[in-house]
Amino acid sequence: MQKIYVIGIGLIGGSMALDIKNSNPNTTIYGIDANVSHLDEAIEIGLIDAKANINDLENADMVLIAVPVDASLMIIKDVLDAISEKTLVIEVGSTKEAICNVVKTHPKRRNLLATHPIAGTEFSGPKAAILGLFNGKTNIICEVEETAFKLQEKALKLFADLGMRIRYMNPKAHDKHIAYVSHLSHISSFMLGKTVIEKEKNERDIFDMAGSGFESTVRLAKSSPAMWTPIFEQNKDNVIEILEEYIANLEQFKNHLETDNYKAIYSEMENTNHIKTILKGIV
Repeated sequence: MQKIYVIGIGLIGGSMALDIKNSNPNTTIYGIDANVSHLDEAIEIGLIDAKANINDLENADMVLIAVPVDASLMIIKDVLDAISEKTLVIEVGSTKEAICNVVKTHPKRRNLLATHPIAGTEFSGPKAAILGLFNGKTNIICEVEETAFKLQEKALKLFADLGMRIRYMNPKAHDKHIAYVSHLSHISSFMLGKTVIEKEKNERDIFDMAGSGFESTVRLAKSSPAMWTPIFEQNKDNVIEILEEYIANLEQFKNHLETDNYKAIYSEMENTNHIKTILKGIV
């Protein structure tokens, strides 16, 4: 019977646990979480079979690290210290360069696979777990050559069982690209929500006018600050660079309005409509 330890029983860790139990019912899944109530909740709803701690990892066939990226940096070496030579460790954080750097010289670096499943919702905690969350989603794998080949095979089988597509990327490129397509989206959502909430203090009926467009745009503002603040910290340089580009575009749009240049506004929106074709090809 395979023993899998999930560190961080939230949306990602919990959803992986659900999928693993669904496709491999004989697997025993142990949960490790700093929040004891999360573990109790996870047992109650059937995400995990039992609680565990870092010292138990010597018995693990596989370890999934699904905690906020700052916590991952703090525990990753301890996890590698605790496992056996045959254990596969999969880390699933949203930034990859810092993780890959911190384990670069670790004696058990070959046991670690650095990944980022591009999947999720704005919700967190054990009850946010979704069966089939990863089906059809892309999983970015970084520095695959640093992981032992037999453990790569084991991981790829798991990802195939979850229905994921695989992309390989170096950590620096990953962090740069993900800042554009994920981190900037979250900042935009948080700041739009902040702007409207501040305005709503003076105009109480503003949310009565909010339609589906507003709701979908601010959906990400419901995401966990405990998860996203460390992401912005670790990817600070890329995020700042991309924010400068984004702010420049907003300033240009504002300038077009101030100068009544609606032809330029129309042209920019028409050119941006091309994104429909791009997104249709990757969904």
